[in-house]
Amino acid sequence: MKFFIRAFFKTLRVVMGPFMLIGEVINRPDGLIRPLTEQDKVDLQCKNLTLYQYKTCPFCIKVRQEMHRLSLKITRLDAQPKGKNRDDLKQGGGQAKVPCLRITDEAGQHQWLYDSGEIILYLDRRFAKI
Repeated sequence: MKFFIRAFFKTLRVVMGPFMLIGEVINRPDGLIRPLTEQDKVDLQCKNLTLYQYKTCPFCIKVRQEMHRLSLKITRLDAQPKGKNRDDLKQGGGQAKVPCLRITDEAGQHQWLYDSGEIILYLDRRFAKI
């Protein structure tokens, strides 16, 4: 039974995935326009952020839309296939759940922020007024 459930969702993801990605592009919000010096400061701060994601996850799409709205150049890593990115997410954050934003402070310590709503709130508070 477990095999059939997994096969169903994998098929659904393969069929619906391209439509979700097209919808993301079509519904993409306009990016925030900042003066060049301010955008350079934001880009520098974004180097300490990494988004672990699945390409067709609706919650990840929601976070990417907010990143685009705020004109944030955050590194994105696909954690769906088994491999280094997924292993890093499990080891660092404790679970292979996406979306997950890894925040690195100046001392090199990592904070792992799960939940799309929390990530969007964090990005909005940190970058909307810059």
